[in-house]
Amino acid sequence: LRPSSYAGRVSAVAKRKTPGPIQDADLPGMFRHLRRLAARKDAPIVALIAVTTREPWKVLSSCILSLRTQDGTTAPAAMRMFARWPTVDAMAVADPGEVAKAIYPVGFYRTKAPQLVEMARRIRDEWGGRVPDEIDELLKLKGVGRKTANLVVVAGYGKPGICVDTHVHRISNLWGYVKTRTPEETEQALRARLPKRYWKEINDLLVSFGQTVCRPVSPRCSECPFEARCPKLGVGRSR
Repeated sequence: LRPSSYAGRVSAVAKRKTPGPIQDADLPGMFRHLRRLAARKDAPIVALIAVTTREPWKVLSSCILSLRTQDGTTAPAAMRMFARWPTVDAMAVADPGEVAKAIYPVGFYRTKAPQLVEMARRIRDEWGGRVPDEIDELLKLKGVGRKTANLVVVAGYGKPGICVDTHVHRISNLWGYVKTRTPEETEQALRARLPKRYWKEINDLLVSFGQTVCRPVSPRCSECPFEARCPKLGVGRSR
């Protein structure tokens, strides 16, 4: 090969190996792939509760249970809780000790039980028993962060919101779509850039993708439909 031809081929290979950040034009095809991948996996418990009930209180309370807890533990605990205290008014007069017994063994159940009772009392007394449908109002409730607030707005009320957990934060940065340091920064960056039609589904899709393919440790890049397009920013070892 002539030097110039060889150099050109090396340059082309280098470009293929180090693609640039994901762009808005890439999103339609990527989201189609993500939906197909997510269809092969059970949805997160809070998403299932939202689909089957559309009750904001059940979305909020099950989200509190799910924090630091696996879905396999959250699901039966949530069902036991709903069977005894299905509404805000019922939970507002519940005995925290009984709630703790019902939700055991979710993570931090002794802390979550009185938290749920107090939360229900505030919603009853300050919002007339209706779970707030605005993020800023939800954030006034002790124990509710932006992830939970966005989830209630999206899953409980069907309103636009972006629920950012560790998977959404990590993968959005790995793609180079955003450049942020915290999930809170990622939420704001996505609100400024991500087209609204993707807001409601991005969390469910990237959680599923992050649990099965784009794992935090040794992601399965060889199985990823985006492998040739992904810049893999921050990825060390992969499979």
